[in-house]
Amino acid sequence: MNRRLLIFILAALSMLGALSIDAYLPALLTIAHVFTVTPAAAQQTLTVYLIAFAFMTLFYGTLSDSFGRRPVLLLSMLLYVLSSIGAGLSSSLGMLILFRFLQGATAGSGSVIGRAMVGDLFSGAEAQRVMSYISVVFGLAPAIAPILGGWLLASFGWRSIFGFIATFSGLLLLLCARTLRESLPVEKRHPFRFRPVLLNYLHVGSCRPFMLQGLSIAFTFWGIMMYIGSAPAFVIQILHLRDTDYGWLFIPLIGGMTAGSWTAGWCSHRFQSSTLIGTGFAIMAVAAAVNLAYSLLVPAAIPWAIVAPMFYCFGMALATPAMTVRALEIFPRHRGLAASLQGFFFMALFAIGSGVVCPLLFGSAWKFATGVVSGVIVSAFCWWAGTSTPPTHADEGFIEEERDLAKEMH
Repeated sequence: MNRRLLIFILAALSMLGALSIDAYLPALLTIAHVFTVTPAAAQQTLTVYLIAFAFMTLFYGTLSDSFGRRPVLLLSMLLYVLSSIGAGLSSSLGMLILFRFLQGATAGSGSVIGRAMVGDLFSGAEAQRVMSYISVVFGLAPAIAPILGGWLLASFGWRSIFGFIATFSGLLLLLCARTLRESLPVEKRHPFRFRPVLLNYLHVGSCRPFMLQGLSIAFTFWGIMMYIGSAPAFVIQILHLRDTDYGWLFIPLIGGMTAGSWTAGWCSHRFQSSTLIGTGFAIMAVAAAVNLAYSLLVPAAIPWAIVAPMFYCFGMALATPAMTVRALEIFPRHRGLAASLQGFFFMALFAIGSGVVCPLLFGSAWKFATGVVSGVIVSAFCWWAGTSTPPTHADEGFIEEERDLAKEMH
């Protein structure tokens, strides 16, 4: 299969999760008005999506380790298309929440299985480079989606947003069915049995370096999650912009992320991963500090309110491809399961932020800046703690067969 086409498909698959979030964010206040509920109640359509996304990411990697990447991916994508259609046809907030839950439960397969496929097909610096290029393409979704969503909302109403998502995902499903090949040979698959799977998750959960590195990767996104999850409040209430002006927030953020991902790919064969990670953290720390100082000294306004977050995104994207590859290499024979846990960390944190933290940030640019600073501090600490004691034979504790389970029980 053509390498560029493969990277495009894997990036597009990883875009589904972001597309389901960012494209409909401009419609949150409209949905609250249509169904006569509070904005906080409408916010829960995002929260349940993220909860379902986080929960199911625990299973997609393991399922693909057992049944193959391709069949699990195609089935989940079909269900995603159907749930997107259902969301667009919802006649009540409860019905919309149900279909958003189903959307979240199926959207995560692309990002999890995509990371596992990169590990199947590439290794080392080459895997880091491919992951960076995927991030470049992936970055287009959060940049374009809210602008497109705002335009669709203003022109055709909120239901048209879900119509677009269903159409895009349906075309992607057809492309995958026709061109995407299986990357995990049958002889490398593991039998799917609930108890061994549970014990394997417990084994990964007991690996301190992997858990801390996974948390570190998730917390690098924490500050940006706050801006994304609270986009309507930040754009309309703090920056005093219109429904069609989400580009002022998302284009700089994703522009910085895309530039950082491209730089990470270019540097992958020229610098050690530790250098890229350290440089990325330094840029994030400086950007977070400048953002906090700005929010304390002057009222938030375009364009200065988004300059520091843009550089934060650059540093984040520079560091995370190398961080992701390094964490996955702890379990080279179980990348699907490891990728599932990485996705779970990210989405669980996003769900908590969206449902609990974001409503607390409404109305204050200083609170948003504080969220960015806290994310950098926690992420840096977790990475330092997770890399200070390298794992030893982490891949040897997995239960592969039923006979291994019998030994474990005795």
